[in-house]
Amino acid sequence: MAKCDICGKGASFGNNVSHSHRRSNRIWHANVRRVTVKVNGSNRKMHVCSKCLRSGKVEHA
Repeated sequence: MAKCDICGKGASFGNNVSHSHRRSNRIWHANVRRVTVKVNGSNRKMHVCSKCLRSGKVEHA
């Protein structure tokens, strides 16, 4: 899974815990999209998480 090129957010790891409290591994994937953004006046494709897109840290091309 990709990491956000802006904030570095990626996958995080933990456990599924059942009702009987048995544990198994699981992954939470970050909501990362490959979008075209403006960087120094030119267009570039980057992996950006939805939080950075919504907050305006990057500008769509």
